[in-house]
Amino acid sequence: MAKRDFYEVLGVAKNASDEDIKKAYRKLAMKYHPDRNQGEDAKAKEAEAKFKEVKEAYEMLSDAQKRAAYDQHGHAGVDPNMRGGAEGFGGFGDAFGDIFGDIFGGQGRGGRGGGGGRQVFRGADLSYAMEITLEEAAHGKDSQLRIPSWDACDTCNGSGAKPGTSAKTCATCQGQGQVQMRQGFFSVQQTCPNCRGTGKIIPDPCGTCHGQGKVKKQKTLEVKIPAGIDDGMRIRSAGNGEPGTNGGPPGDLFIEIRLKKHSIFERDGDDLHCAVPISFTKAALGGEIDVPTLGGKAAIDIPEGTQTGKQFRLRGKGIKGVRGSYPGDLYCHITVETPVKLTEHQRKLLKEFDDSLTKGGGKHQPSGESWTDKLKGFFGG
Repeated sequence: MAKRDFYEVLGVAKNASDEDIKKAYRKLAMKYHPDRNQGEDAKAKEAEAKFKEVKEAYEMLSDAQKRAAYDQHGHAGVDPNMRGGAEGFGGFGDAFGDIFGDIFGGQGRGGRGGGGGRQVFRGADLSYAMEITLEEAAHGKDSQLRIPSWDACDTCNGSGAKPGTSAKTCATCQGQGQVQMRQGFFSVQQTCPNCRGTGKIIPDPCGTCHGQGKVKKQKTLEVKIPAGIDDGMRIRSAGNGEPGTNGGPPGDLFIEIRLKKHSIFERDGDDLHCAVPISFTKAALGGEIDVPTLGGKAAIDIPEGTQTGKQFRLRGKGIKGVRGSYPGDLYCHITVETPVKLTEHQRKLLKEFDDSLTKGGGKHQPSGESWTDKLKGFFGG
């Protein structure tokens, strides 16, 4: 899962002072500390995860050197081992890769550049949660997202240096971005601690982009939601994540789908379920009733003597999944409603009706007689 922006985690601005960062950290640390959120439930685990996230953000932003590297290079600047995400398959045109879930296998694409040159890192992935209705999930939709983008700084033409100045070759690694550390007979190559793998030092950074060579803007992305998509699935938009470092490829944007709660239907895979209330007279006498479907109304025949919990199946009235060949089914669960707020006349009629049922014996009550026998056996009667 892509890391959130450290400033966003602490809820502070990017120009926040050290004191503001410390105050924000203390407040959140007290809120999510494990001692205050004990237990094994989901809420306690979520608090533990947030506490770790807040702690990591503070460790990076409270260190002046790490904060400067993060401001310049994002997550890649403070995590030299950051590598690319999943490959995915082809998908919806140029903008999108695959649909989600279990098909994002494969090897990482980013990582370090080979040889003795500057280290190249793939940009971090971004995630976005999109909430859609059940109807939109069933039929698909075209949507638009406002996402961050990074363009070359016009002030310094992407160099990161103040106009009239230029970046200098790092004296520590001689522009290689890597240094060798010797330990006995072994030689270990690692990222240059001075230039963070860029091979360059900017003594006088650009005031517009603060030495990054790029500025953050917003762009509109066209998103095609495929018909049949389900809650929790993700859409991958290749190349729309954070930019890479030292010419590395950008990360990807993952759009996670969240389904809004529907007032009538509940989804179970490709099937739909709904509760259908009917009057007790309709349940007793039977007849035809209309039930809702995503494609309009449908009629079902209620047989005489229908009881609460009776289930009717309408084939093909569910949702055709993303990978499905046929749509699922709609299951209608009958609920027999008891009348309320009766008039005196209605009460009298029901009393007479109840007396006639009692005189008729168990033939009018399919489970009443067996229930009476069970009670007698329970109480030893």
